[in-house]
Order: sequence, then C-alpha cells, then structure tokens
Amino acid sequence: MTDNSAILDAALLDRFAAIVGDRHALRAESDIAPYLIEPRGRYPGVSPLVLRPGSVDEVSRIMKLATETRTPIVPQGGNTGLVGGQVPDRSGRQIVLSLSRLNRIREIDLLSNTVIAEAGVVLESLQVAADRADRLFPLSLGAQGSCEIGGNLSTNAGGTGVLAYGNARELCLGVEVVLPTGEVLDDLRKLKKDNTGYDLKNLFVGAEGTLGVITAAVLKLFPRPKGRDVAWVGLSSPKAALDLLARASDQAGASLTAFELISGTVLGFAFRHMADAQPPLQGEWPWHVLIEISSGRSAEDARSLMEEVLAAGVEQGVVGDAVIAASLAQAAALWRLRESLPEAQKPEGASIKHDVSVPVASIPLFIERAAAAVATVSPEARVACFGHMGDGNLHYNVSQPSGADSGAFLDLYGPMNKAVHDIVRELDGSISAEHGIGQMKREELIATAPPVAIDLMRRVKRAFDPAGIMNPGKMI
Repeated sequence: MTDNSAILDAALLDRFAAIVGDRHALRAESDIAPYLIEPRGRYPGVSPLVLRPGSVDEVSRIMKLATETRTPIVPQGGNTGLVGGQVPDRSGRQIVLSLSRLNRIREIDLLSNTVIAEAGVVLESLQVAADRADRLFPLSLGAQGSCEIGGNLSTNAGGTGVLAYGNARELCLGVEVVLPTGEVLDDLRKLKKDNTGYDLKNLFVGAEGTLGVITAAVLKLFPRPKGRDVAWVGLSSPKAALDLLARASDQAGASLTAFELISGTVLGFAFRHMADAQPPLQGEWPWHVLIEISSGRSAEDARSLMEEVLAAGVEQGVVGDAVIAASLAQAAALWRLRESLPEAQKPEGASIKHDVSVPVASIPLFIERAAAAVATVSPEARVACFGHMGDGNLHYNVSQPSGADSGAFLDLYGPMNKAVHDIVRELDGSISAEHGIGQMKREELIATAPPVAIDLMRRVKRAFDPAGIMNPGKMI
C-alpha cells in the first residue's frame, strides 16, 4: 500500500482540507479510489487528496492556495470522460477537485428560455427539471445519468441531439469560472447577442479544465416537442444512408432531430450480449439508421413527416425496410438499443476506439477507406462502426478478431490509430469529435495540428495559468 499523503507535504494538505472541512476532504485510499480511474481503465492515477467544495468561494480559495503553492489541480465532474482528461497522473502530486457538490439549479427562466445550472448538476437531472417546466434541454448522452454539466461544458460534449440543437458550446450562453488565481469571472448572462469584446466563455468550454474551473453556466432551453416519432431503417450501404439523410433533411428540415448510423456488425454484438435487445426488423441488413423527427405542432405532424421521409426513401430505392415506433415505449426501446452499442462491444474482447468526424458527404468514402486501412493492420479485425451521421461524427471502433489474444491486439493501438486517423485528416476531419483530447490524444494533437495553432493554444494557456497548475499533462 502506497502512503500517498507523504508525496505532498502534510501541512499543505491540511491547509487545503481546512477550506472544505474534513468531511469533504477525502484522504482514505478507499474513498479516493473511485476518483483515480476513468471508465476504460487506461489511465489509473495517484492522488493524496480529493477536495469536494460546496461553494464558489471554496473553489476560489482552493485555487488561490494552489497557485500560491504551485500545487497541480485536476477538476473532475461525473468522471465519465473517455480520454483520461479528468484523472490525475501517477506522480502523487496532483489534487483532485470534484465539483459534484455544486449541484443546484439556480434558476429556470421560461421567458428567456434559459436555465442557470451549477457544474455538479447531473445531466439527466437537468433534463428532468426542464421537462417539468415544459421545456427541453436537448443535450443527450449515453452517460447522462452520471455525467455532470461542468464536465459536459469542459469537454464540449456532443451526443445524439447535435444535428438539431448543437453541441454543449452552442447550448451555452454564459459561464461562471474560477480562474487559477482564485479570481471569479461572473459572465452568467442570458444574451444571445453580445459583441462587447472577446467571447471569453468559449475559451473555457472545451478547454478540459486547463484554463479554469467552470462552476455554473447559463444554458439554452427549447419548447418541448408536441410530437416525436422514431423509426428504424435497414439499408444496403452508408451511401444509401447518406441519400436518406439528404432526403430527410430536405423534407423535415429542423424537425429532423436525430439520424444515427449503425453497422450490422455492432448491432449483432448487441443481439448476442444485451438481454433486452430485439431485432427491430425481420431481415438482416448490413447497415441501419435510427431516425427521430420532432414537431412543435403535434404528434400527427411528426408522424406525417416521418411517413413522407420513409416513403420517399422507398421510392428512391435507398430504404430496404423500416419500422416506425407505435408507442412511446417502443420508441424508447429503439433508443435503448442504440445506446447499448458501446456496452455490447465489451464481451467481444479488446477494442481499439476512434471518435472521429469528417464532412457528412465524406462518410461513405471514409468508411470504405478506413475498412481497407484496418485490414492492413489486422486482417481479421471486426469494424464496429456507429454514430451521429447527421453531424459527421462516427465512433469507428475496431474489435479484435474472434478468439484472438486481447493483449496482442491492443499492441496494435498505435498503428491502428495512425491508419484510421491518417484517412480522417486526408478528408479534412477531426481525430476527436466529442470525447476531447485528455491524455489519450495529447501527443497526436501536438504532432499533427498546425504548429501555429499549438503555439496559440500554449500562449492562451500561459496567459490564464502562468503557474501551470490547471490539469497539467492534458490537451497541450
């Protein structure tokens, strides 16, 4: 057992603990353990202390002391990130700052269609609060039952609603941020138009806790749809899916709220391993699409739009088979099937994952070229591709060959990433669409991004955090 408390001076740890009180300063190894490992288990960290402040003032005092003593701080929300951006390193000199106790919804303004939520509010709780106020907060993620608003903003979270509503950055109107110096930037304004200088909030949204600590935000709400229809479609190819997307966008416009592409391979994993997964269609199809259409007018309007889109797809020859959910329960079941895909891959063994985006029109070409590239690295590997086709974001995951050695397959992580990411860059895409950079992609970002861009990011980092205490080793 490692005595982590000896890694940082005990007297200094006592000074930090005094700010939040002993009850909220975790030091026991068993208490700290859940904060030191992320969901994929790739980046286990070490820390002598987890601080759980209950107010902005406590966060401010923590950050002021951290800068004075040059103590590295790692902000953490719900600890659901997938690139190791929210966990400390192995040095034992980084303190974890959990924002989970800052969990109040301070205000819902129905006239402005805004909500002020603190960083520790769980995303699903915010969705429920908005629904009770007859409003919609459209950010929707697989981890929404445990991820928190501060983390969503710090990683510029995406999810299934980006097509219609945008990502976390586009849903944010203002922020409250504690700077590394302890100063508090109060920019909790509800304005949709504000051209008074630099847009500071967007420096913090997506910065992964490297510039400051987001403690609250003003977020957009939307009228709750009066009708919502969900359909499952079987298709022959990604090109057919692209054609259907174009048709759906033309006919439904802003009412098209989700368009999810799913490969037959990963869907097969779900049918094998997820207890309640049932095939929505009678036959087998190599590719599938989940479509959601929402209407601000009525359920009948949503159903009419969906039927028009699918009928046009059949007439065009791109829809092979389709089913429209007959009830809210069936619609929820289709969405559960879609959300089960990441979990369904685990029993199939090791997986090399890619969270990428390319221009929507390039998705069929990317899938074709990436499959050939994967075969050069591991000929028998199985591509488990799914994602948010409507906004160009694919989770291009590669599962090990059946019966292969997991360790040997994971040894191919570097060459597999390079093979896939090279194609992404050739198509003017991004190697991180919604998961962030964290530890996982830091070196690749530095090596492949334009040098001027890296230099500018480092200048911004030095300006905000001259002591270098904010989430070191992450992003840049």
